[in-house]
Amino acid sequence: MAHRYADLSAPDPDADWSLPGWLYTDPEYFEVETQRIIRPSWQIVCHVSDLANPGDWRTIAYLGENIVVVRGEDRDIRAFHNVCRHRAMRLVEGDAGCAKKLVCPYHAWTYDLDGRLTGVPMRRDYPALDMAATGLVPVETETWNGFVFVRLEDQGGPSVTQMMAPYADEIAPYRFEDMSTISTVRTRERQVNWKNVGDNYSDNLHIPVAHDGLSRLFGKSYAIEAQPYVDKMSGRLVDRPSDNVSERFYQKHLPRAAHLPDENQRLWLYYKLWPNMAFDLYADQIDFMQWLPLTPTTSLLREMAFAIPDDRREMKLVRYANWRINRTVNAEDTWLIERVQHGMASSSYTAGPIGASEVCLRSFAKKIREAIPEARQHRAPVPGWSRRPRAA
Repeated sequence: MAHRYADLSAPDPDADWSLPGWLYTDPEYFEVETQRIIRPSWQIVCHVSDLANPGDWRTIAYLGENIVVVRGEDRDIRAFHNVCRHRAMRLVEGDAGCAKKLVCPYHAWTYDLDGRLTGVPMRRDYPALDMAATGLVPVETETWNGFVFVRLEDQGGPSVTQMMAPYADEIAPYRFEDMSTISTVRTRERQVNWKNVGDNYSDNLHIPVAHDGLSRLFGKSYAIEAQPYVDKMSGRLVDRPSDNVSERFYQKHLPRAAHLPDENQRLWLYYKLWPNMAFDLYADQIDFMQWLPLTPTTSLLREMAFAIPDDRREMKLVRYANWRINRTVNAEDTWLIERVQHGMASSSYTAGPIGASEVCLRSFAKKIREAIPEARQHRAPVPGWSRRPRAA
């Protein structure tokens, strides 16, 4: 099992230790982490094809915020807090829709697709109202290779484009911009801290132990590496037919993807972006997943799938086989991380030693410690630590 590690500037004095267990259960730490890690991070919302026409909108909800992304009459894509400026009513309900204007269902305040407040019943009844200053509150967006992202705060972190720069050439043949959605947003709650999901995604050592199916498909080809803001995992399909029906069908009937080079036809690629998103690249489709924090011990998995339009019967069948294969993998991972979460709460656990080959986990832990120095402590500090002045 190969592994490579990118230099992340200054060495981490705690590099040989995993993140301590209290970081996965502590309410005070959770509040600090969501402010310093999640609010300034990019989150995927949808693909540009989901916003094909003016008025098309999609939403994402996390950390108590509800964000709407909408295509304007000028074809620009913008994001706003999904909150009316009058009495805080939610403007649009659900995951997706289309509207000529955004009209509040409470008092009919009306906003254009560019966020400007354009209609207020009984306008003269509001002496303090400044129409020009009372538009929807904007949220920063980035469109990267056809995918639309938002972030709640800009604290100087890298863009998605910058994070993925080390692999820009590698993913270019997949033609993300030309893809469309083949599976609408699915959400599943998990009884684990959000970091537990991401740790498991990038963990290389559990693959031959806990995932028989992936081991049958990849043999010994599974490899990992860490760049500053993205982890990469990969496995190449072996020629030996699997004993599992779905795996064997996928191996045998996977059709050639004309847009991909030969070396990518039977290659599975996995990329995890800082701090809580990942996408899986297959010749037949790509899957996006993010794990959104709910509480210190629960998270929400948000998933969607995209592909180059392809009506071939064999392509539809292998996509179904792909889903069956990964449904098993997901069930195995859920069983694992739920039990790890229980262990993190044990008084017997502090932090565990981390292997030199676990380069992705080392990279993630280093960034957490840089953002929150208290994460270096193997035991939780005295309550109230986050409200004391931070050392210079």
